[in-house]
Parts: sequence; structure tokens; C-alpha cells
Amino acid sequence: MGEPARQTAVVIDDDADVRDLLVQVLSSAGFDVFAVDNGYDGVDAVRTHDPDITTLDVNMPGIDGYETARRIREHSNTYILLITALTEEADAVLGFSVGADDVVTKPFRARELRARVLAAQRRQPRGSTRSVPESGGVGGADTTGQLSATTAGAQTLIGNAGLVVDRATHSVSIDGHPILLTRTEFELLATLLEATPEVRSKAHLVGALRPGQSGGRSLVSDADERAIETHMTNLRRKLGDSVAEPRFIETLRAVGYRAIAPHPSTDLRAH
Repeated sequence: MGEPARQTAVVIDDDADVRDLLVQVLSSAGFDVFAVDNGYDGVDAVRTHDPDITTLDVNMPGIDGYETARRIREHSNTYILLITALTEEADAVLGFSVGADDVVTKPFRARELRARVLAAQRRQPRGSTRSVPESGGVGGADTTGQLSATTAGAQTLIGNAGLVVDRATHSVSIDGHPILLTRTEFELLATLLEATPEVRSKAHLVGALRPGQSGGRSLVSDADERAIETHMTNLRRKLGDSVAEPRFIETLRAVGYRAIAPHPSTDLRAH
């Protein structure tokens, strides 16, 4: 058997010093790294190299990081780590709204960035496809927990109203129609379905997104919880779900989120 394929990363940053640091950190983590200094070339680099992870600066000439992320999300499911000098919470929320999976604020320590990268690696399924396929495949990660339903031993999660999440193929569908999600949105949805009918707090969900980090409230910042709220808003929008009349995800105020269990008449057999 041959050696497993090395993971690939794209660095998009117009600051040469920061760009070189990012290349060093990612290379030391085992990535083959391709670096560019602007958003236009960054979009092309992601399309060409199909990276597992992409680091993306916000403030760049030409098109900024937000627009770059939006364009990348049109054709790729790469894990986007947005790097910004902006400290307002609204800036991070905007980043998540255009498809970023995580946000790192400048100045940052190389150790912190490496930890974020390693967390993203652990969430990257082996043998998965990063580009968004026509069948609707999305990224996710393996976690332990009770499955809502399994088919032939595969990790197929059955939700309400025709929702199916398949960790083996990293795909999501509703009544057979594919739904395209970012890796973070996929992981949130899968985590909730695995916990059905239990509730998962925002702190728990932060821990699920960052393997190795405790879900204890004392270690979860307000910004972390706001990020979960933004990801959940994006997830609901893509699922066509409603907070007022939920079909898939229920919000329990001041407690957390819960996946709505499938109706007893739902056919859970493998097709």
C-alpha cells in the first residue's frame, strides 16, 4: 500500500511576513502549501489545488477576504480559516455569513494558529472530497454519540421531515434533494442529530467544533457562542427551517439546541 496523500493548504495574504509565517506553520503541520497575495489568485488557487484548508486575510487590495470567501464557497468546501485584524464581533459574524469556518484575530501566536489547524485536520474525514460535488457532498468529522438511525452499519443520521445526514459520504439531503453545507454547518447538524432527543448547549457545540477543547462554559467566550448562533442561522437558512415553526432544529431559550426526532412513521430502512 502506498503512503497516504498529504493534505494541501492555500494561504491568501498580501502581507509577506504574515504569509511566510502561515506557510511555516502549515508546512510544519504536514501540509503542502500554496501561497498567493490577493483574492483573485486565491480563488483560482483553491480551484486548482482543491485544498483541505485555506487561510484567508480580510484586508486585501482588489477583493477583500469576505468577497474572496464568498467566491470560494461557490465551488469549494475547503475549511476556511479567516484571519483578521478587525476586532468587532460584527466582523466575525460577517465572516461566518459568507462561509468561513473559523476566525483568528491578529495579532496571533503561531501556537494558537497551529492548534486551530490541527483541530481542522481532526475534523477532516479521511478520503473525503473537498470540492462541492453535484451530489451535494459536504465535509464533516467523526464524533462519538448515539446515532438517530443506522443503515447497514453506516453512519447515516435520520432527522425529521426527510432529513438525512450521511457521515460516510459527508452528504446532506432533504427528501432526496442535496443540501450544500460548510464543514462547520455539517458538524453542527450531525452533532445535534447524534444527540437526539437530548439538548446540546452552545458550549457543548463549541467543543464539538474544536476537538480536544472542553465544552465547559468557563472556557467558552461570548464570541464563541455568538459564532454558534451565526452558524445555526446559516444552517437553518440552508435547510429552509424556521425558528418559529421548526421542522429540523428546535431552540430551547437559555438552554441550547435540539434536533427534532423523526416521526415514528419515518422509514429508517436502507434503500
